[in-house]
Amino acid sequence: MRIPLSWLREYAQVPADATAEDVMEDLVKVGLEEEDVHRPSDELQGPIVVGQVLSMEPEPQSNGKTINWCSVRVVPEGTEQTLTGKGIEPSGVQGIVCGAHNFTVGDKVVVTLPGAVLPGDFRISPRKTYGHVSAGMIASVRELGIGEDHDGILVLSTLGLDPEVGTDAMELLGLHDQAAEINVTPDRGYVFSIRGAAREYAHATGTRFTDPAAAVVVPEAEGNGYPVRLEDAAPIYGKPGCDRFVARTVRGVDPSRPTPPWMSARLRLAGIRSISLVVDISNYVMLELGQPLHFYDLDKLTGEIVVRRAAEGETLKTLDEKERRLSPEDLLITDGSGAIGIAGVMGGASTEVSGGTQNVLIEAAHFEEVSIARSRRRHKLPSEASKRFERGVDWNVADVAAQRAVDLLVELAGGTADESVTDVGTAPEPRRIDLPAQFPSQLIGLDFTESQITGTLQDLGASVEKTEGGYLVTPPSWRPDLETPQDLTEEIIRLVGYDKIPSTLPVAPPGRGLTRVQQQRRRLMQSLAAAGLTEVLSYPFVTEADNNTFGAPEEGGVQALKLANPLSAEYGYLRTSVLPGLFEVAKRNMSRGFRDLALFESGTVFLPGDHLGTESIPPLGAKPSDEVLDELYAGIPDQPLHVGVLLAGHESAPGAGTTPRTWDWADAVDFARMMGDVLGVELVVEQGSHQAFHPGRTARIALRSGETVGYAGELHPKLLAARDMPARTVAAELDVDALFDAAPDVIVARPISSFPISTQDVALVVAEDVPAEQVREALREGAGELLEDVALFDVYAGAGIEPGSKSLAFALRFRAPDRTLTADEASEARAAAVALAAERFGAVQR
Repeated sequence: MRIPLSWLREYAQVPADATAEDVMEDLVKVGLEEEDVHRPSDELQGPIVVGQVLSMEPEPQSNGKTINWCSVRVVPEGTEQTLTGKGIEPSGVQGIVCGAHNFTVGDKVVVTLPGAVLPGDFRISPRKTYGHVSAGMIASVRELGIGEDHDGILVLSTLGLDPEVGTDAMELLGLHDQAAEINVTPDRGYVFSIRGAAREYAHATGTRFTDPAAAVVVPEAEGNGYPVRLEDAAPIYGKPGCDRFVARTVRGVDPSRPTPPWMSARLRLAGIRSISLVVDISNYVMLELGQPLHFYDLDKLTGEIVVRRAAEGETLKTLDEKERRLSPEDLLITDGSGAIGIAGVMGGASTEVSGGTQNVLIEAAHFEEVSIARSRRRHKLPSEASKRFERGVDWNVADVAAQRAVDLLVELAGGTADESVTDVGTAPEPRRIDLPAQFPSQLIGLDFTESQITGTLQDLGASVEKTEGGYLVTPPSWRPDLETPQDLTEEIIRLVGYDKIPSTLPVAPPGRGLTRVQQQRRRLMQSLAAAGLTEVLSYPFVTEADNNTFGAPEEGGVQALKLANPLSAEYGYLRTSVLPGLFEVAKRNMSRGFRDLALFESGTVFLPGDHLGTESIPPLGAKPSDEVLDELYAGIPDQPLHVGVLLAGHESAPGAGTTPRTWDWADAVDFARMMGDVLGVELVVEQGSHQAFHPGRTARIALRSGETVGYAGELHPKLLAARDMPARTVAAELDVDALFDAAPDVIVARPISSFPISTQDVALVVAEDVPAEQVREALREGAGELLEDVALFDVYAGAGIEPGSKSLAFALRFRAPDRTLTADEASEARAAAVALAAERFGAVQR
């Protein structure tokens, strides 16, 4: 909301020397955010004065253009020029070349003299052009930065002005004014008006506020005004779309009258373009009182006005000349010809006020917020009116705004107001809030006196009645956001001052800290980052194809949660895997030149079960029973925490004397194992199968109990090619909630033995289809407690090995915690390991 200071001063006691910055500094105290300052004089500097054309001589040029060589008086006749400087004529008559032809001798115009600066840092100085020295410029509205018209120069008589020659044109056109722009939160729509902003300024400074609505005298409504009927066969949430409609008629308006400069200057500073006097009055009243108005050309209306919902298939051509297909939820303004406007959003083209309009019907209505917001979003039609209606407009100001518009049309446009007034609708029941006496102090932690509570609420415009236990408060009609004792308490502390709230640091209760799962999660994330991976965040919204590819280990698809109102139709599902998001992040970074990536992400995935949602929603305002809560929780999809890792390119940057190694499937498996090690969970790695991974380079990651917790390996070549990712990109994804459940509460570090290690190797020939991990597990189990580690270091099939078999070579490391092992003890443990492998898999030692 832009607030011109000259306008604000009419209703609030703003010091004469206060700047826009000063006003914003005061408004910040009552919770309004400062945005910007709009000050025309920052880009426009004088001398810019009123001049009168004394002579103009047309001079055709060789390029086909005709210029006017003009003599322009810029000081009153018989008065000496007091300005000095290069190009300033002491006689007060400037010679100026002008290419426009929309003026004549005797016209008063705006002259920018040498030394002036126009928007865009365009500096005026005497210069030789077309054979003359032009000392100044006769300006157009666009050159002055006050409009877009550049067809000709600004003739002041077209604005209804006849100022004295030499008058400061910036003062005349309101260009010395300035505006403070503030950000208005959605719950405080009343501040979208000078009336609301002035009230807030008075709250912030403790000064007097003059309500502009109180100065308007509204006549009694009569039944013979323009006929209006309110119908709503399908109210949203049971609330009628329109509960008040005021209509006034003004006849004999002179459409040729210009908008006064003071009004157009204020509208311009407020961010609204001046269009015509009638339209400008509509916008002016809206900005002043916060009540949007709509003006109809009375002669284009047929029959009574009916406010109703749209019929299926109904259409309307709006003021922007677009044909719009209407929804049955749209609230319409209609007459005998059909729809003539979308209520509170935009009027129709058929009844638009034009340059020939002489008789005007004024609409000042009160519309329900949800109806307006839905229509605005549905038709993508943001407007100044809808911005106010969807935040709540004062029900009681409709007749005042209509009368204010009537007064301005009569005063400025020469119209005559009909005595009849249409005012239909039913006033809403006043909201009454019970505020316990101690509630504000208990909620804020600051002791409030009775005078502070009643005084601040009455300053807001509320009526306060003292009750036995506190206060009965009726909020003002312009504050529909005040509904609960908490809302009233927030207003009390806002006006008393947030700076009055004591700053007290909370004391953490003893014996508390991070939970077990929080500690595990933090330890896991820190370990991955310490290992050189970069954590990323991605959206949980994915395509159905992504869920079917990454979320299911085999083809056939996966059950996923479809969004009812997705941001994008393509990404209409919640993820069942974190890998699609990692893919998108990797692709985006590679498109920007980052070829070597090591990424990880932790996030919830959404795994719906057979039962989703509930048949009904519990009523508001009361805590549901335990049974109802259990039913609600049962209808929520399972949301385990997953961690995904994606590696592409090389593990390090190239350097002198080093050849970077390409990430491979073993790295993905190692990161999966590392996650288990960090949590103290022993993971089993074996050959796996997943449609998103390479058929022969996929590891299934499982717990000792056999439960699958994830997959790791090289991604499928066809998938990588289809998504334009580097070949041999690898990934891993684990259900870390399952790891947290399997992890011990305390991870006990193994003591470091001071005794030497004994290493022995063994090569076993087994069937080709026997997994190496199972053989390793058998060796570990058979060797007993003396075995510290066993690792596969070679796989061989070929000459010397029977067809259908393979040789697996393992390094066994033995150590005793209390002594140095003898060679016989190590060999005995080795033999026991080989014996168990032979028993289970028919392994033969080479």
